[in-house]
Amino acid sequence: QVQLVETGGGSVQAGESLTLSCGASGRTWNVMLMRWFRQSPGREREFVAQIPYRGSETRYVDSVKGRFTIYKDNAKNTFYLQMNNLQPEDTAIYYCNMQERQTSIEYWGQGTQVTVSA
Repeated sequence: QVQLVETGGGSVQAGESLTLSCGASGRTWNVMLMRWFRQSPGREREFVAQIPYRGSETRYVDSVKGRFTIYKDNAKNTFYLQMNNLQPEDTAIYYCNMQERQTSIEYWGQGTQVTVSA
């Protein structure tokens, strides 16, 4: 029903910024939440940020508060993660996610690599 594609990853030095995009296609009328996760090899996938499809109440993992901003453009079916002051600990594959209302069905993108060097 929903297909997600992440773009915007890359390699940067500590202190620099990147903005990730997650474009959605298909039927998104039942989407409740848009979320970003990240995962490094050998580590558990970690929640990063979320924003509701309707409304703008955001939530972030403590380690990115004040540095990352999640925002959306529903007209474009696109969500974003602006990442400022990136640190090596932010190195991971970043995945976007949509969760549906009622059914709790989730959709995932294939991920985009973010690499931050000291």
